[in-house]
Order: sequence, then structure tokens, then C-alpha cells
Amino acid sequence: MARGRLTPEREAELYEAVLDLLRDVGYDALTMDAVAARTHSSKATLYRQWGSKPELVAHALRHNKPVNIAEIDTGSLRGDFHEMLARSDDCQMEKDSALMRGLVHAVHDNPDLLQALRDLLVEPEMTGLDEVLGRAVRRGEVAVDNPALKLVPHMFIGAFVARPLVEDRPVDQSFLTAYVDAVVLPALGV
Repeated sequence: MARGRLTPEREAELYEAVLDLLRDVGYDALTMDAVAARTHSSKATLYRQWGSKPELVAHALRHNKPVNIAEIDTGSLRGDFHEMLARSDDCQMEKDSALMRGLVHAVHDNPDLLQALRDLLVEPEMTGLDEVLGRAVRRGEVAVDNPALKLVPHMFIGAFVARPLVEDRPVDQSFLTAYVDAVVLPALGV
């Protein structure tokens, strides 16, 4: 999709409006009409720029995650994981967690949304995480045949889902740091 006609500021404004609507009404009730009304733009512009609601939502979520995991290289896996966590604040983490919980339900009924999220959000994150883990293997911190290597994304997603469910508390930096140190790194033999 060509997005050349929008300024970066206008695009950021549109994305924030999409995320606000997602938090307010959820994916199923979010409409292009509502986005157009909230952003004082036309529905035709939205479709021309993004093609579909799933694409717009996925781009908004991607824009909301400015950290490129692959760029983080502190020289140790523990340092890399801690730096990843340090780059997001608790308030944003809580908002992201609430958004993701809502989208988990929506993807079951919306295969287009699932594909857009995989293409624009999941794959780049997985690629970045693979790079961080690959460096740890090359440094000798993690054995190349450690079966937990393939389960790191599952461990992180599990933490985001489990804490609100088990403790009725939001995920925050303190919890995730303790989780990384007690669960993820030991599973990797670090």
C-alpha cells in the first residue's frame, strides 16, 4: 500500500485513534466509519491507504512498537532481555497487554486479521528474537540444541496472558524481569 500522501504526524494520529477505538470498543465493533469520524478523514482515504480494517489495525499496532529487538546487543543474553524490557514503560505495557488480549479473541473469527498481525507484528518480532537468541548461541551462552530456544516466544506470550489471569494484576517491567530471570534464562541454561 502506498502511504505517501500522509505526513508521519497524520499517520501517527490515525494509528493512535485506531488503538483508542480498539481499547474502547474492541476489534469486532471497530469500523472504518468510526475511524474516519474520529480522525476527520474519509473512509475512502482509509481504504486507499490501508486496504482493509485488518491491515489498518496491524499497521497501527506495528507503529506502536518502535523497538527493533534485533538492534539490541549488549553482549549477553541476560543484558539483551533486560534492555528489551527497559525500553517499554509499565503504562504502555498494560495498554499493549489489554489490546493483545482483545485481539486474541478477534483472530479466531477473522483470518484476515490473523494474517495481517502475523505479517506485520509477529514475524518481525520473531525475526528480532531469533537474532538475539542466535547471537547468544554464537557466543556460547546457549546450547544450539537447547529445546527451549523454540519456546521463548511462547514463554513470553504465556507471561502476558497468565499474570492477569492468575493474579489479576497487569504485566509490568518488574514482573517480566523476574520472569525472565526465573523462567526464561534458566530454561535456556543461562
